[in-house]
Amino acid sequence: HISVPSCSCLNVHIRQPIDFLTGIVVWSVGFQTAEDEAVTWREKQKIVYAAQTPPGTKKDTSLLLPSSYCPEYVESSWYQWWEKEGFFRPEQHRLSHRVDQTFALCIPPPNVTGTLHLGHALTVAVEDALVRRRRMQGYRVLWVPGCDHAGIATQTVVERRLLRDGGKRRQDFTRKQFLREVWKWKNETGEEIYHQLRRLGASLDWSRACFTMDPGFSRAVTEAFVRLSDSGLIYRSEALVNWSCALESAISDIEVDSQELSGQTMLSVPGYKDKVEFGTMLTFAYPLEGHDGEVAVSTTRPETMLGDVAVAVHPDDPRYQAVHGKHCRHPFTNRLLPIITDSVVDMELGTGAVKVTPAHDHTDFLLSQRHALPRLTVIGGDGTMTPPCGQWLEPRNAPIMRLEKDYKHGCKQCRICKCLNEMHCNVLYVCGLSSLLSPCLSRSGDIIEPLLKKQWFVSCEEMAKKAIQVNWLRSLFSTNELSKMYLRLPCSDWCISRQLWWGHQIPAYQVEFPNSTEDPSPRMDRSNRCHLTDIYVNTHMHVFIGYTIILSVTDPDVLDTWFSSGLFPFAMLGWPEQTTDLQCFYPSSILETGSDLIFFWVARMVMLGTELTGQLPFKQVLLHSLVRDRHGRKMSKSLGNVIDPLDVIHGVSLERLQEKVKEGNLDPRERLVAMEAQRKDFPKGIPQCGTDALRFALCSHKMQGEDISLSISQVLSCRHFCNKMWQTLKFTLGVLGDNTTPVATLGEVHSLDRWICSRLYSTVAECEQAFETYELHVVTSALYSFWVHSLCDVYMEHVKPVLLQQEEEAVVHADTEHHVRARQVATSILYHCVSMSLALLSPFMPFITEELWQRLQPFGPGAAAQTPLCLQPYPCSSQLVRLQPSHLSFPAVTS
Repeated sequence: HISVPSCSCLNVHIRQPIDFLTGIVVWSVGFQTAEDEAVTWREKQKIVYAAQTPPGTKKDTSLLLPSSYCPEYVESSWYQWWEKEGFFRPEQHRLSHRVDQTFALCIPPPNVTGTLHLGHALTVAVEDALVRRRRMQGYRVLWVPGCDHAGIATQTVVERRLLRDGGKRRQDFTRKQFLREVWKWKNETGEEIYHQLRRLGASLDWSRACFTMDPGFSRAVTEAFVRLSDSGLIYRSEALVNWSCALESAISDIEVDSQELSGQTMLSVPGYKDKVEFGTMLTFAYPLEGHDGEVAVSTTRPETMLGDVAVAVHPDDPRYQAVHGKHCRHPFTNRLLPIITDSVVDMELGTGAVKVTPAHDHTDFLLSQRHALPRLTVIGGDGTMTPPCGQWLEPRNAPIMRLEKDYKHGCKQCRICKCLNEMHCNVLYVCGLSSLLSPCLSRSGDIIEPLLKKQWFVSCEEMAKKAIQVNWLRSLFSTNELSKMYLRLPCSDWCISRQLWWGHQIPAYQVEFPNSTEDPSPRMDRSNRCHLTDIYVNTHMHVFIGYTIILSVTDPDVLDTWFSSGLFPFAMLGWPEQTTDLQCFYPSSILETGSDLIFFWVARMVMLGTELTGQLPFKQVLLHSLVRDRHGRKMSKSLGNVIDPLDVIHGVSLERLQEKVKEGNLDPRERLVAMEAQRKDFPKGIPQCGTDALRFALCSHKMQGEDISLSISQVLSCRHFCNKMWQTLKFTLGVLGDNTTPVATLGEVHSLDRWICSRLYSTVAECEQAFETYELHVVTSALYSFWVHSLCDVYMEHVKPVLLQQEEEAVVHADTEHHVRARQVATSILYHCVSMSLALLSPFMPFITEELWQRLQPFGPGAAAQTPLCLQPYPCSSQLVRLQPSHLSFPAVTS
């Protein structure tokens, strides 16, 4: 058994040309290094399938097989036939080998922010391999396609396009007008995403395609909100939230990254032309009230000192024992600031005394709760200082100052610092701060501002307790490491309201009772206003009899995208209605997704699914690693290394790649960087590799563990493997010739014939085991090794003289019964090895295997002309028990 290592380890090994029947040159090529790519690749002859085949009808495979493999020819017509015939629908479950089992999963819905990239292609390749194998095993399979509206990301993309194309901002439109523009974008990108999925060969049930803002899905979102609200798990409250000043919206904790700064650092911030300074520690002194002396405090946020309400020190810090319980006087506002003690203060940081600004710092907010401190907001939602602060920051009657100016205090341009110096508060800059965590929005890099806002929250603690039960974790994750990761999930409440226009508008109304002091509703607050869900209003109107009710418009905020995405496994099946699909296919058999979504998406689905349906939304979780470029870098449009799968499938010139960058939304500086990277990485563009080669290359990487570094040269090597398969079939068809007699089943065989059969058995058994443990790279390695090394390099080379009846052998053996028998056995074995290998490869390479398998069918026993390979039984080791490995060793075969 000659095994092949994973794709990332394969080196160049170009064998001597093998001249089969037709004289075609066939290369056995492993994965090249990137440096060899330009040398070994030559533009191939493009062959077009020109037969008059109406869309959706079966491709004509009676035509002469082209001389060489061409993806464009091979991939023509097949998908349209599969889709029109409904082969991907569970209703097609009429196979003779069907089993009474289901296999269901959903594709992680791509965001309609743009087209798919190679990360999406990996998801498709992996999931389709699992789906196609189960379908061939006779399972009733449902794989649901869909797209996610992606609130923040999509709105941002559309705003950029409107600004670029027409010079208009969102505020120049009404909400209705802007949403019309977003729907146009959604329709364009949604269609392109579905086109990409079809070109990738994804065997999805398109009759059940689902978008997270479809009417049915929106009803599910409203129902989920109402149920969670009625059970007390959704509530509205004023709290300190993560706020993006660029978006002017709240952001959930999970979307905030903390970047570590080592001292003074200049960062790019959305909305600012120049970089902004962070990480400089500043110390100034508050004078003691009624006593001589002062208390020096250290901060990296001097602009928030106008919202200070206290000074905190550690109770065990000997430096401040004498000032416990005393007060400082605020030099600007004249407020008295109590000096409080709390163990949360770090005595080693700065002076050991800290200013307390509850409305703009999460730790300070907790301090305000423990010590009953007031909360003063001094920064607005747009990132400017609030009007009461203006007199201290600018000359009298000047406009409110942008925070950008505050951040430049290291250059002594901060008005606060100048005023502090004027008030003799002893300002001191310490630029050597060792470490600082700066919160930023993961999607855009915008610096997060903690602000006090009234928002909608989901209480996660109880749901998380249900989700982290050990027995459930064992059923979800395949490794202890993932289970431990999941057990560390935060249980803090989840802010689900967003101040956006694109998304599911929160199904709640503000109700006013202008002439009443009574509270007829448990949701009413003291201002005689309350927020009620639309279903609550419709079903509880008796509560309001006798009151004058003014029902305002629906809450203008929208729900966090991850709230609706968390409902996807059951909302896609028609929940809350008890549909047939929900009863048959929920919970899903497996969730397969990227490891980066475990907290964003997987955790949300588990919590919401168990709470709303009483079941885990899936029986197992399979996480794959992230796809990076060949340099190991994360794929980013600004780096120019994001690759459209269709560019790998069809091939693309460097000029077209650069046109795409120009058509995008990158700023001029990022555009230049991206184009330069493309010129370096793809000087001659990307060669045409085909869908099958791309899928096989992606599945040939180990999915768990380190991230996947994929280069085009690896995909190109898989195209060479496709050509090897093509030439093998040409040889096989040449051997079969015009013989219309069906190939016999495998009978008693000996020597080399038995060896290749035993290798086939070992390969099937290895694939079986690896599929069950989701080690697809082991499956692809075993199949590659069998086809190239066992079948082609050994068996076919040794039986060629018998199969081709070369002249000198024909004179001696033409009339001998032994030779006829040997040729029949070799022909039969070759046919069955090729046919079974095509079936084994079909989940990974659906197009070329269908093309070649259909051409073998006229020679097979009892083949149905209109039956696709994707519905044939998947080979299993129990069918080949009598071909278990013999004691015949490899040296004995080759001697």
